[in-house]
Amino acid sequence: MKTAALALSLAFIAGLPSWAQAQGAEIFREADLALGAKLIADNQCIQCHASKVGGDGSSIYRPQGRINTPTLLRGMVENCSTQLKLQLFPEEVTAIAAVLNRDHYKFK
Repeated sequence: MKTAALALSLAFIAGLPSWAQAQGAEIFREADLALGAKLIADNQCIQCHASKVGGDGSSIYRPQGRINTPTLLRGMVENCSTQLKLQLFPEEVTAIAAVLNRDHYKFK
């Protein structure tokens, strides 16, 4: 029984994208930071965050709050993409999350 469960788990993990399989900030290792910064600017992420929380919008980033892992950070960017119908590709979501990690979260 344990062997079957392990085999099923490994098969599931093998089917996941590489960012979902990675542990920690490794999910950002090959991210295109320049692309992430451009997408943040092009999609006016800072202006949107400022309209939600005031100021320069940076108070929306709470490293000790709800977003406490690299995978959750990437998921939140994916959520923004979905909610705002940005239709970002997975590598674009990862690139944006990598920039946010570099500038605000600093997950290792």
